[in-house]
Amino acid sequence: MDSMEQIAWDQAPVGLVLSEQRVIRACNMPFAAMMGRERTALIGQSFRVLYASDQEFDTVRDVGMTALHDHGVYSDERMMHRAGGGTFWVRFRARTLTPEAPLDRVVMSYAPLARAETSRLTPRERDVVAGLARGLTSKEIARGLGLSPRSIEDVRARLLRKHAVRNAAELIRRLAGPGL
Repeated sequence: MDSMEQIAWDQAPVGLVLSEQRVIRACNMPFAAMMGRERTALIGQSFRVLYASDQEFDTVRDVGMTALHDHGVYSDERMMHRAGGGTFWVRFRARTLTPEAPLDRVVMSYAPLARAETSRLTPRERDVVAGLARGLTSKEIARGLGLSPRSIEDVRARLLRKHAVRNAAELIRRLAGPGL
């Protein structure tokens, strides 16, 4: 990369990552800072280090695979984990360079959304909120997680009460902050 390209890569207003088979091959400084890690410590690491559990890592793998395979691109809004604790919302975008095998080589961007309300969510609550943020129904979230729609409705109802909101849209806005 020449110096101008390097400056553009390192100073982009969003986090950028090139991955191969879910291993980070290159990332810029904003991405590393967003994750609370050193850039050099991320290179060569599995994306697993960025997720709270193996289950979350495995679940995220399948999100967007159909879109990547069929169209080469995918985007959503998701919660990420910062090293040392804490979660934050990002607008995630991915473009595969190999649609026939979408995870072989992917370029991704992570744009932080407005500061989220400090809220401790359980892994199940995170799954439900992430599904709601992608516009999925309780039935669709349940199918994706291998649970009953009633279980998802129970978690959703608890979240609405916990955050004193009336509906899923208000919940997402509350968790993501004013910039969503």
